[in-house]
Amino acid sequence: MHELVVRGGLVVDGTGGAPRLADVAVDGGRVTEIGRVDVAGVEEIDAAGQVVTPGFVDIHTHYDGQVTWDPTLSPTSWHGVTTLVLGNCGVGFAPVEEHKRAWLIGLMEGVEDIPGTALHEGIKWAWETFPEYLDAVDSTPLALDVAALAPHGAIRAYVMGERGARNEPATPADIDAMAAIVAEAVEAGAVGVSTSRTILHKAIDGEAVPGTFAAEDELFALGRALAKVGRGVFELAPAGIQGEDLSAPDREVAWMRTLAAETGRPITYGFLQHDVAPRDWERLLEVATEAHADGIPLRPQITGRPIGMLLGLQGFNPFRTRPTYMTLADLPLDELVDRLREPAVRQAILGEQDSVPMPSYIGMGLDRIFELGDPPEYEPAPEASVAAEAARQGMDPYALLYELLLRREGRELLLRPLVGYSDLTLEPVREMLLHPATVLGVGDGGAHVRVICDASTPTYMLTHWVRDRSRGATLPIETIVHKMTKNNADLYGLDDRGVLAPGKRADLNVIDMERLTLRPPEFRSDLPGGAARLVQEAAGYTATVVAGTITRRNDTDTGARPGGLVRSA
Repeated sequence: MHELVVRGGLVVDGTGGAPRLADVAVDGGRVTEIGRVDVAGVEEIDAAGQVVTPGFVDIHTHYDGQVTWDPTLSPTSWHGVTTLVLGNCGVGFAPVEEHKRAWLIGLMEGVEDIPGTALHEGIKWAWETFPEYLDAVDSTPLALDVAALAPHGAIRAYVMGERGARNEPATPADIDAMAAIVAEAVEAGAVGVSTSRTILHKAIDGEAVPGTFAAEDELFALGRALAKVGRGVFELAPAGIQGEDLSAPDREVAWMRTLAAETGRPITYGFLQHDVAPRDWERLLEVATEAHADGIPLRPQITGRPIGMLLGLQGFNPFRTRPTYMTLADLPLDELVDRLREPAVRQAILGEQDSVPMPSYIGMGLDRIFELGDPPEYEPAPEASVAAEAARQGMDPYALLYELLLRREGRELLLRPLVGYSDLTLEPVREMLLHPATVLGVGDGGAHVRVICDASTPTYMLTHWVRDRSRGATLPIETIVHKMTKNNADLYGLDDRGVLAPGKRADLNVIDMERLTLRPPEFRSDLPGGAARLVQEAAGYTATVVAGTITRRNDTDTGARPGGLVRSA
């Protein structure tokens, strides 16, 4: 008998090829047969009328601390992800001397908006070097597999101390030491190195991430360390990613192309449409097209929906810096809602101005704020904005915004897209998804926990792009599944997964596409110390299987922990 047989599903195998009806047999954590499987399984899953896919590979998360206390790495594992990559954007928790642990927490809190209290209370420190960090992760039973990038910010501060933390220029000796740590990390199993170049990434003390202003000799040394070992990806958040410096993207792409051509190592970088120059992405994607044609591994990393903020009374909202609101902001939610419903309080808040100016790159134009709804709508039409709806009702738009925030007993969420939605359509994203050089990422699982929950993007890719999109063309399921599986696994050299084929690792999903639903995000105070975060559930995953073991059944954790660290090979 086979250990597991998934019967009668529509197999979308991850290659981009046409779906086909087939059974899938699993033994010893590997796929052993696809087609008609006559032999019974010790355990069987009836997949008739459902889709069977490889497990999804999420290449952009920030679970560097959470991995030490949460074996499920929620909410990412709720959305069909069976392998994830942490350590992105140059931030992480190794290497580190004991007295610098709090500083690294402040760096992560500032850059990735993960509550420092949760990190202080939750992280189970058991390392100094990056290989020791990998060993700590390797010893932790997990519900899914984890791969790790070595973070430039932590490495720079470890080598240079305060000089590195303050972004002072590195000496040749500093650069040699950093390169040696990168090589050591990759030899121990790191899947590459990451850095941040955007001035928007700052520690809790306001300082830019170490390495933000690194000269090319420092950056090239990191890339050459990968080439020396013969494996690994260079990942970065580039300068100008949100339009903060319009001259930066061309400089960034130029050095990245040169480095990728020299080393042969892939470089993947955040690639988004931004409002400051909403057509720049077309020109910059053409550079990637040319590099791709020349065999240079330059891989723009895109997202499947707008990146922005979820506004609400439990997190950030446009009234939060008005004086009267500020006196009430720390009340429990039910008390806050009661007070905000008082006519005198409402009148006072609506009549006040912000006491602190809104950051220029955010802005709160009500023509770009939308009800998220249930099911959540991430491609809202212009006529659905708060401003447009207020005009239809003949009321003040801020008065309408105030009312919306009080709905669902103060749990209503509004969407403010910041990047990836300049034209109020996802057509640019659709073009990026179809481009052969792009990879799908930037979900930021585990990060920005009070303003986004984009860890749910894999479910959205299936519900919106394959099934439900109404404001433009959908995409074939085989295209979307390929983008979330083989395409991402190949980038990181994870050749044993991302495809359903005999001999490959038995990571897979059984999905009821008719029933697949993305729930609205909600706040839960379930981080260490009771810190709050946004989470987003899905319904419709009949089973998620990791290495042949069912880890989730009918959208519920089974308690199985077959996952662990994936080391580069």
